[in-house]
Amino acid sequence: MTDALNELGAHIEGHKPDCVLNYAVAHGELTVTIARSSVKSMVEFLKTDRTCKFSSLVDITAIDYPAREERFDVIYHFLSMYTNQRIRLRCAVREEDMVASITDVHPSANWFEREVFDMFGILFSGHPDLRRILTDYGFRGYPLRKDFPTTGYTEVRYDDEQKRVVYEPVNLVQEYRQFDFMSPWEGADYILPGDDKAEATGDKR
Repeated sequence: MTDALNELGAHIEGHKPDCVLNYAVAHGELTVTIARSSVKSMVEFLKTDRTCKFSSLVDITAIDYPAREERFDVIYHFLSMYTNQRIRLRCAVREEDMVASITDVHPSANWFEREVFDMFGILFSGHPDLRRILTDYGFRGYPLRKDFPTTGYTEVRYDDEQKRVVYEPVNLVQEYRQFDFMSPWEGADYILPGDDKAEATGDKR
């Protein structure tokens, strides 16, 4: 399998040398790193080339590296039903960059690209309907960026007086801020099995 994937990587690099930055086989998977400007042409090649025939788009996702200048990696996974092989494309993207949409090559990319936009804030040029798909209307921020706060910026609740859903800034009460999440005893106002024995022996743990 490794030899076949190395041959496939060499084949792709040989036919698209201007697109491929490098390729590697690890854990039985072929990963090809490409230039951001070459995404669409590479995807078209993988779909139409007689050796590749990667006709099925499995997924599009991203990885956030906040310390890097090219902050994100956009990742594409493809499957060839004809050769029973898989391939991963990876391209580095700066926060202000736009990536070419591949919806006209793989229509199924529509929702995948919307999800990447919703979760990471990465823009896809040429997308027919690039709007949020998982978060609510008016949502602020991008939840899968590593600098996004775990509590979010807005909380949603139903207000009994107004008889409607209301959106409010997140408000952490002081008790919540001081809660010791690492302590197994925090907030336990009951006696756990075995605690009575500890008290009898004077073991305060």
